[in-house]
Amino acid sequence: MDHVVGAVPLAESLDERRHLLDVACRTLGSRVAAERVVDEAYRRWYRLTDPERVRMPSPRVWLTQVVDEACLTRPALVRPGGPEREMQARRALGGEDVEPVERARLSVGARRVRPVSARREHEITVAVRQACSDQDGPRLRSLLAPDATAFFDSGGKIRALTRPVRGDEQVARSLLVLLAGQRRVTLCTGSVNGRTGLVARCDDRVAAVLTLDIADSLVLQVWAVLNPDKLRSWNRSLPG
Repeated sequence: MDHVVGAVPLAESLDERRHLLDVACRTLGSRVAAERVVDEAYRRWYRLTDPERVRMPSPRVWLTQVVDEACLTRPALVRPGGPEREMQARRALGGEDVEPVERARLSVGARRVRPVSARREHEITVAVRQACSDQDGPRLRSLLAPDATAFFDSGGKIRALTRPVRGDEQVARSLLVLLAGQRRVTLCTGSVNGRTGLVARCDDRVAAVLTLDIADSLVLQVWAVLNPDKLRSWNRSLPG
């Protein structure tokens, strides 16, 4: 299947953020300060227009340059955040604030669809996991509704798709790109908010948690949490 413009494999995203943190730490000597600088770099990335991001020959090189510059001018760039600053950053991510996403999720209930049992939901989730692990595009598409939608919550902390992906083909492509690289990325089922979900690990650390909205035995919506801050509780018991 063809690549989805803007889709980034998990392993690549995580390697990139680690690299940027290393660059900032070497200059600033503080992990906390480094994280603030790297977050500022990603905010600048998400403030670019879609054409600007698409034309970028090497996002990693661009982000590294931004981090270098931010380290040199840190007092001017890194200031204590506040509600207004946080809201501005969220708007810069293409309007993917919590409230509109929740409205989109609630809209599923307005459709005339037949809910599935917990057992059937588990079976379909397992089938999605296997299709993603096998990088089997046709099989994955067969499990998705024609108008399926996928949402990717990066929190502006790593590079990821900035807008919802719509349509079974595009959703399948985006998931296969995200979860590519079986040598480092593993996918398993797990309990997510009391339902069967998918947990993706990269180098033995949880890098994404996915939940599926299912009806009529097809996946209507995919919710992928990639934000490292939201995944800290999943990794709290792991070493390192």
